[in-house]
Amino acid sequence: MENYILITWLNDFIFCPYSIYLHNVYNNLSDSSYYSSSQTKGRYAHKNIDAGNYSTKKDDLIGIDVISHKYGLVGKIDLFHKDKGSLIERKRQIKTIYDGYKYQLYAQYFCLKEIGYDVQKLKFHSMVDNKSYPIDEPTGVELEKFEKHITAVKDYNPLDISFSQNIQKCKYCIYSNLCDKTDL
Repeated sequence: MENYILITWLNDFIFCPYSIYLHNVYNNLSDSSYYSSSQTKGRYAHKNIDAGNYSTKKDDLIGIDVISHKYGLVGKIDLFHKDKGSLIERKRQIKTIYDGYKYQLYAQYFCLKEIGYDVQKLKFHSMVDNKSYPIDEPTGVELEKFEKHITAVKDYNPLDISFSQNIQKCKYCIYSNLCDKTDL
């Protein structure tokens, strides 16, 4: 049986592959024991989506579980306007659209397409400043990068000694106190 990966791991893996392992160590603890204030704010801003209370329009899918058997992915979407074919990933605040953000949205896109939805538009929405950022559907080089990334996440071994760290990212990592890969 193939192991499915969480859509959120596509972004987390870019931040730090080892963080996925450490997240699973904390899995049974309360988020408040390890979440930073910015993560808590982001989680709070996302609560209406998670509860399915963002919209009452019958054509809107909100916070539903999705799966892609082709890519071995599971997760949730934020918002899909069926009538417009518009898939939206909401973030508390967007300053830069990182590859990890795109990969999460691509994953949601492929999950919806696989179950028969007509997804025509992809975009991010920054809640703090109420700005939207459309992105193109993944094709060509972008699709290839996305697929290679999924393979890298699936093949990752936390015991691999070739782990390379980014000290700038490690400074802000919520798992730094548990991490045996850095000397912070």
